[in-house]
Amino acid sequence: MTSCRTLRILNVEGNQLVALPCGALRLGLTHLRVARNLMHPRFLHTFSRRSAQTLLDLASLALWRTEPQLRYSTLPPAAQSALSRLLWSLVLPCVYLSLVLTLLLVLAVLGVRLWLQGRRKARGARDSSPAVAFFHPYCHAGGGGERVLWCGLRALQTRYPSFSFVVYTGDEGVSGEQILEGARQRFNITLPRPVTFVFLRHRVLVEARSYPHFTLLGQSLGSMFLGWEALTAFVPDLYVDSMGYAFTLPVFRYLGACKVASYVHYPTVSTDMLSVVRERNPRFNNADFISRNPVLSAVKVLYYCCFALLYGLAGSCSDVIMVNSTWTLGHILALWRSPSRTGVVYPPCDVRAFLDVPLDEDEDEDGWEELGGGEEEEEEGGGRGGGGGGDRKCHSIVSVGQFRPEKDHRLQIRAFRNLLDRKGSGPGGREALRLVLVGGCRNQEDEERVLMLRGLCHELGVADRVHFKVNVPFDELKRELVDATIGLHTMWNEHFGIGVVECMAAGTIVLAHKSGGPKLDIVVPYEGGQTGFLADSEDSYAAAMETILALSPAARLEIRRTARRSVQRFSDQEFEACFLAAMEPLMMKLER
Repeated sequence: MTSCRTLRILNVEGNQLVALPCGALRLGLTHLRVARNLMHPRFLHTFSRRSAQTLLDLASLALWRTEPQLRYSTLPPAAQSALSRLLWSLVLPCVYLSLVLTLLLVLAVLGVRLWLQGRRKARGARDSSPAVAFFHPYCHAGGGGERVLWCGLRALQTRYPSFSFVVYTGDEGVSGEQILEGARQRFNITLPRPVTFVFLRHRVLVEARSYPHFTLLGQSLGSMFLGWEALTAFVPDLYVDSMGYAFTLPVFRYLGACKVASYVHYPTVSTDMLSVVRERNPRFNNADFISRNPVLSAVKVLYYCCFALLYGLAGSCSDVIMVNSTWTLGHILALWRSPSRTGVVYPPCDVRAFLDVPLDEDEDEDGWEELGGGEEEEEEGGGRGGGGGGDRKCHSIVSVGQFRPEKDHRLQIRAFRNLLDRKGSGPGGREALRLVLVGGCRNQEDEERVLMLRGLCHELGVADRVHFKVNVPFDELKRELVDATIGLHTMWNEHFGIGVVECMAAGTIVLAHKSGGPKLDIVVPYEGGQTGFLADSEDSYAAAMETILALSPAARLEIRRTARRSVQRFSDQEFEACFLAAMEPLMMKLER
């Protein structure tokens, strides 16, 4: 070999070699062809610059390559040692790189944390009062979550007058004064002191329409970026997530060094959702093409399981965890695994505004209202069709809830059409019934959903009997509930159901979905009496509505009275007392 120092190309293909002579490795070769031999090319490349391969090394690698069914433990010790050296040569660089990247990440987090702490100290030096910030990107909407926000703010402002309060919102085109006025009109809530609004510009990051696929993951990651925008705009002492964006909690805790609390209306992922996918049931969050495909269903189950793990890690960052129902409590305990910091705080329901409505009036008139009563109502309802004539009377079936897909307004409309088919056109039939859908629209997507629902009404031939009341003031909401005979609710696994409670307080007979909060906390026997009805399908809803309408006036009155007595558990006063008790440990730390 020493006489071949000028050799540049060596071809030993097809010679069944298990090793090369050591001298070959010292040649100044530019090309070396070793195909169809027994030596392992990766081993040759890795070790040729360090030492010559021994026959045993290459033979063991050749054996491992040609007999992959052999276990590592069955190889001779020398062969095991050769394989270990090769594996470590591949793994160690990855380990070193991971350690370096982790160190850089830790240093970056510490740097950001110190920068944000400096900003909070500067703000504290100016204001000299602790700041509590609520994260609620849709605070101008008219749902139950917004009632929790305003009632919670009112309770804290009353109890801690020296604190300052901030609301992070993504609402556009409105001012802080308009948002507060909307809360007064929709919820009859007036705050004792002003609050500061921080308007976020990137709320689209948490919009479901921004993520046609992997929506849960996309919205959760988007909430982290939106939370970062909020944190850099204002650094609070205490951060409260009042809308359920759990992935913002670690952002404020670890980057902002804030105390964090959360009020959970609905777990982002739950074991019930996993069951729906496993059983391949089509729902609003499980498309038909996925439910029909076993492979896609298995992939979605794996996706949900991985997401549930991340969701639990994020949620466990919270110092105080409040949930709104027994159903939510069970899922959050299973996912977040923080029982000592978790408790049920029923959401506030405006029952006082309905308690002045008498229940003892003549039942022959209860639940009825004149048809053809006005041009304004006809416009709101989209037209009466054949509803002319002021001498006919009508049973009103009212649904209260935001126009979101999970509220399942489609089921309400289909069940109502089923009821009309059962009742026929005789006395007490089609012309004596109407469905009123009262709710709020948060964005363009919700408004488009209302248009779709109107189209469904025309398709089913019930457009003249279904009326939409969108973003109406509180007084009009109250009037609709007072005039109603039945309060309708169809959301599967509703986390709580504030609309259900309001219907019960107003004196309507509630027909709710047989799941979630309505089943476990609200429509339950009270003092031995019945408080309402439950259903879970189009036919069962239609049958239950028919049963309610067939009850005697005395039987309906007894159910209404029992239901009204039971809703005292969900009053504003009960919520404020429980909310303050849950928040007190954190607020006391800020006062020191």
